[in-house]
Amino acid sequence: MNDDRAPQLSPWADACVAAALVAVDPHGVGGALVRALPGPVRDRWLDLLRSLLPPALPLRRLPAHVTDDRLLGGLDLAATLQAGRPVAERGLLAEADGGIVLMAMAERATPSSIAHLGAALDRGEVILERDGLAMRLLARIGVVAFDEGVADDERAAPALADRLGFHLDLHRITVRDAIDLELDPETVAMARERLREVTLADDVIEALCGASLALGIASVRAAILALRVARAAAALDGREAVEAADAALAARLVLAPRATQLPFVESDEPPADDDTPDDPPDDQEGEEQEAQPEEVQRLEDMVLAAAAAAIPEGLLAMLRLESLRRSGRSAGTAGAFQASKLRGRPLGTRRGLPRAGARLNLVETLRAAAPWQPLRRQERPRPVQRVEVRQDDFRVTRFKQRTESTAIFAVDASGSSALHRLAEAKGAVELLLADCYVRRDRVSVLAFRGALAELVLPPTRSLARAKRTLGGIPGGGGTPIATAIDTARDLADQVRRAGQTPVVVLLTDGRANVARDGTGGRAQAHADAMRSARSIGETGIMCLVIDTSAKPEPKARELADAMGAHYLALPRADAAMLSAAVRSTGVLEGRR
Repeated sequence: MNDDRAPQLSPWADACVAAALVAVDPHGVGGALVRALPGPVRDRWLDLLRSLLPPALPLRRLPAHVTDDRLLGGLDLAATLQAGRPVAERGLLAEADGGIVLMAMAERATPSSIAHLGAALDRGEVILERDGLAMRLLARIGVVAFDEGVADDERAAPALADRLGFHLDLHRITVRDAIDLELDPETVAMARERLREVTLADDVIEALCGASLALGIASVRAAILALRVARAAAALDGREAVEAADAALAARLVLAPRATQLPFVESDEPPADDDTPDDPPDDQEGEEQEAQPEEVQRLEDMVLAAAAAAIPEGLLAMLRLESLRRSGRSAGTAGAFQASKLRGRPLGTRRGLPRAGARLNLVETLRAAAPWQPLRRQERPRPVQRVEVRQDDFRVTRFKQRTESTAIFAVDASGSSALHRLAEAKGAVELLLADCYVRRDRVSVLAFRGALAELVLPPTRSLARAKRTLGGIPGGGGTPIATAIDTARDLADQVRRAGQTPVVVLLTDGRANVARDGTGGRAQAHADAMRSARSIGETGIMCLVIDTSAKPEPKARELADAMGAHYLALPRADAAMLSAAVRSTGVLEGRR
C-alpha cells in the first residue's frame, strides 16, 4: 500500500482497500454494507477480508431472524439448574467483541435486530437487563452486512447503513475484474498496532466536514466515519499523521456513496459590465473575519474533488437531474461576480494600459498591432524591421472573481412572536446557516426585541458559533421593526464597502409596536418601519421577508413591498419548511 492508491478509481480496487481498512479498525469504521448477491465476486471479497484479519479475531455469522436471546444473551437455564444460582449466557454480540459480525440478507433484518446492532456499534457494549440479570458486556464490533435486495425498495435499514463506514456495490464487478491485490496481513497487523498513535490535523477535519456538507450528507456520522477511515489509511501506509491523500481516500470511499447533491460550483456567466473595480480588501477585523488559509482551501478542494469524482454513475445522473429540476442552473452561485485585475477566472481582454495592477496580455497586444504595421512603416522616413506598438494597441487581461456573500438574519424575538414560532425561526436559520457554510459565505445574526436591535453574531464562517448564539436568544418584549431594518441596512452597507454581497433575511410577523425613538404606539411604529423599509429598498440590497405569524399578516407584506424584497408567508410551518421555502427563492444563491 502507498499513496499511489489515492487516484485509483477501480470499483474492485476500492472494495479491496475498504476490506483492508475494516481489518485495521473494525469497530472504529463500523464495517461495510456490501450490496451484492451470493456469488464468486462476493466470496472472493469475503475471503480477502478473512485473510487480512488476525487469526484470533472472532468472526460470527448473524442469521437473518436471530432472536434477542441469542443476540444479547440471557439466562443459561441448564447451567443455572446445575449450579443452583443464576448463570448468564453471552450473546452473539458479546462473543464477537473485538471482531466482526457477518450479516446475511441485511435487507430483511428485523427492526429489533437493527436496534441492538446500532446500540452496540454506538456504545461498544451490550446492556443486558433481563431474566433477573443486569450486566454490561463489551461488544466492540464491526459489521459486514450483505444487502441482497434486487429491487430499489429492497434496501438495508437506513439506521444500519448510517453506522457502517463503507457502502460497496459489487453488482457490476465480474470475476475477471476481481483480481487479487497485493495486501499483506502483516502490514494490516502492524497498522492495527500503530492506529492509536495516528494524529489528525485541524485542516483535515475541516476539509472532510466541509466535503460532507457540500455533498448534502445530513448525518454527522458520515464525517466522523470518514475521519476514522483517514486515520486507518494513514496507519496502513505506516504514517503517524493523516495526510491529504488519506483524506481524499476517505472522502471517496465514505462520503461519495452517501452524496445527495452535487457540490456547489462557480457559474461561468460573465459580469454585466466591463468595469474593473479594485479588489475587495483582504484584511478583515477580528479573527472570524480572516480569510481561509490557502493551504486549507486547497486541501478542501482536493478532498471534495476526490469525493465528487467517485460518485457512482447512476447516483451522479440522478443528482444532476435533481439539481437541474430544483434550480434550472448550478447551485452555489452565492455572491455577485465582479471584475478583477489580478485574480479569478480569465474573462478575455480589453483595451487599456498595464497600470494600477492590470496585467498586460502580450499576445493580444501584438495581435492588435499587427494589421497596422505596413501603414506605420510607410509613415517613417526610413523603414525599420521591428514591430511598432502604440498606446491604442495595448490589451490587458480581465478576470472575474466571485465575491463572498454575507447573509444577515434579523430575527424577531419579541413577545408578539410566540415562543414556538421563535423556536421554529431559530431552527430554520440554523438550516440556512449550514447552506451558507457550504458555499463558504459568511453569516450574521441580529435579534430585535424591546426597544433595541442587537447584533448578536458579527459576520462569521463559524457554524458552531452561530448555532450557540441562536440558542441563547431570549424572547419577549416589544417589536422594534424600524430599528431592526436600520441596523440591518447599516451592517449591509459595511459588508458592501468590504467588497462582499449582503443579503438581508427578516423573520417577523410585521406587527411593529415600538417606534424608532423607543416609544410605544402601533401607528407610529408602523410608519417608522415603512420608512425604514423604503430606505433599505432604495439601496438595492437583496432582501427576503419571512412572515412568521400564525396566518399571513398584511403588514408583513407591506414591509416586503416597500423593501423590494421576496415575501414568504408560511403559517404553521416548521423549521424544515421555512428553510426549504427560502432556498426555493434563490435569494441566498444570489438570484432575484
